[in-house]
Formats: sequence, C-alpha cells, structure tokens
Amino acid sequence: MQIAANLSLLFSEKPLLERIVAAAAAGFDGVEIQFPYEIPAIRLKEELERAGMPLVLINLPAADFLQGGPGLAAVPQRQAEFDAALQLALSYAAMVRPDCVNILPGRLAEGVAPELALATLESNLARAAEAFSVLGITVVCEAINPLDVPGFLVNTAEQLDALLRRVDHPNCLAQLDLYHMARQGLDLPDCIARLAGRIGHVQFADCPGRGEPGSGQVDFAAALAALQASGYRGWLGAEYRPAGASRDSLAWLARWRAGNYR
Repeated sequence: MQIAANLSLLFSEKPLLERIVAAAAAGFDGVEIQFPYEIPAIRLKEELERAGMPLVLINLPAADFLQGGPGLAAVPQRQAEFDAALQLALSYAAMVRPDCVNILPGRLAEGVAPELALATLESNLARAAEAFSVLGITVVCEAINPLDVPGFLVNTAEQLDALLRRVDHPNCLAQLDLYHMARQGLDLPDCIARLAGRIGHVQFADCPGRGEPGSGQVDFAAALAALQASGYRGWLGAEYRPAGASRDSLAWLARWRAGNYR
C-alpha cells in the first residue's frame, strides 16, 4: 500500500515546497497537490527529486471553483478557458510528471441545463484523456458530496460510473474519495464494487469532520478490504484537515503500516 500526503491540506504550517520534505520525513510514500501552478514547474520538479518523492496527482486548473463558482469543465460558455487550462496542465505535467491529473466536474452553472453540462463535461474529459495519454498520465474525475459543495454536478459513485461509461475512454478513470461517499451516508464497499476495475486514484478522510482516520466513524478496514478485493493496487491519498499540527495527526499512519485500520 502506497500512501500520499495531500499537500494542499497537510503540512500547511509550511510553505508549499517545504511540505514535500515534511511529508517524506513523516513517512509518506508520495505527495499530491490540488493546484500547484503558483510554483514554477521546474522548481517543483527539483524539490520532488531532492526529497525522492513521486508526485501522484494534480488537478487541472478550475478557475473560480474554490471561490464558489462553477469551474470550467462543464460550462459550454467557458470552453476557451477550459482549453487554455488543459494546455497549461499539459505543459506543467510534462515537467513534473504526476501519475494522474484530476478534472473536477464543478458546479452546475446558472442557466445551463444539466444535460448540456454533462455533455460538455463528457467531451472535455474525452479530449483531456486523449491528450494526457501521450504523456502516459491518467485522467481521473471525482464525485463530490452535495452537502459540502451544493450544486456539484456529480455526487455519487453511481453517477460517476454513468459518466465514465459515456466518456468511454481507456485513459479516463474514477477518482474515488471515500470521505465524499461517507458524507452522503453511502456504503463504501458498494461504491467501490460499482467502480471496480475503473478506479484510477483513491483519497480518504474520516467522517464526519473530514479529519484524520480515527477521528470519525468511517470503517476504513472494510473500505480497504473492498479496494483489495476489487483489484485496486494504486495510491491512497490522505486528503484530510488535521485538527492541529499535521505531525500530531499521524498516529493512524503507523497503525495502517502495521495492518491495523481501526
């Protein structure tokens, strides 16, 4: 099992580049960064190599999504902006070489019919999947719960499954975030079984609260057993919000290394 630290949430006490070494020192196997584009790609590459840490995942630029906007991938009126974001991500990824690039569906934009938004998203995912295949980088897409992010276009494993089947590209897979499924009260083994064979990346946090494992009620033992049974052998991305300092939130990591997921 390889576990990556999401540096957008973990070790946030430090500047972004310094978080890479902090994650390595804490015992993580790799790192992921939601939106690293403020850092020149060559500087990020140098720090990753210095720390001996692989970059597991980055997100495609999503414009105003973090500020409550719809983002880019499912808004037909923002096609030119999406195309520019795709070119930026391709150039950046060619230097830093993440395993995966995540494309957020975003929120349903005002005045856009859900059917048109999904059709736009499907087209953009297919184009991105083809473009990144040249670099050997997998495109993933995730479902996010509507309680934390009202209006998000894709919420459940069932909806994500349907989306991937419509895109129908071998380089477009699911990013399964266990927290977002648990937040909706969905059964994690059922979600994993539905997406089995098409999961490109997994992220996790406990629920409620989106804290470190052990802070909530998620049955990680059952979820990880289901992932194993599904054939998933990829990365697990720790994307949680520590209650205090990141170093003080890592008791779970030693337990997991010992095979104790409770």
